[in-house]
Amino acid sequence: MKIDAHQHFWNPARGDYGWMPEDNKILYRTYLQHDLEPYLKKLGIDKTILVQAAPSIEETEYLLGIADSSTVVAGVVGWVNFEKATDYSQLERLSKHPKFVGVRPMVQDIPDETWVLRDDIQWAFAAIKEMDLTFDALGFPKHLENFRKCLLKHKDMRTVIDHFMKPRIENHSQDNFNFWADGISALAEDTPAYIKFSGLITEASEDWIIDDLRPYVEHILMKFGANRILWGSDWPVCRLRAEYDAWHGTASELTAHLSSDNKANVFGKNAIKAYKLLV
Repeated sequence: MKIDAHQHFWNPARGDYGWMPEDNKILYRTYLQHDLEPYLKKLGIDKTILVQAAPSIEETEYLLGIADSSTVVAGVVGWVNFEKATDYSQLERLSKHPKFVGVRPMVQDIPDETWVLRDDIQWAFAAIKEMDLTFDALGFPKHLENFRKCLLKHKDMRTVIDHFMKPRIENHSQDNFNFWADGISALAEDTPAYIKFSGLITEASEDWIIDDLRPYVEHILMKFGANRILWGSDWPVCRLRAEYDAWHGTASELTAHLSSDNKANVFGKNAIKAYKLLV
């Protein structure tokens, strides 16, 4: 089974996508299953993980509604307000939905770099463990060390690091690479977290080539191994740099040297384990 571990559906008219620039013709439009299905059929992808893109419970419920009527969406990673302890009841309610698999606070947009270490939000990590959900870690290289400290506090929590933690591929330098590589290595060595092979091309320049991505992919393969890596499209965000099939082809080329078993892990089996999918 092939699984896209990270994609989005949205309708900007809903009004809770504050990060989305209204003048961006690629992003600022509605994306739904009929837009994605031709790519899934072409590439033989069976299921997807639908990930939140707005910091609201209303959007999570909107996504679960889509999942209810979809044979493609295997799981939804939603959102609750970690800064509001009374949202425990919301998380408990959402967790009863068979396709609700985890939560993702939008840490990359939070000014406080130490946010994941705040005492007042630790209830949420405890609840994720208690309800057998998955935590998606979304941030930048500057967040790596604090995510490591957080995950060391919550070792039993299933965690998936999004987008390789967004290395600065467009501004590649030895210093930038080393800072990211050291931080991501520590996460790989000190925690059992999974990591998503997604979002790389949107961290690269508009005229990116595959060799711009190669050192980052090689490092992740070396540190996490093929048993802890999940491929995801990050569609439609990936369209800022390439269409779905072009990114899938690039990822396939970068993993062409892996055994057939390891390819099956990266492109499907690991997503089932990381999110405990009922597929």
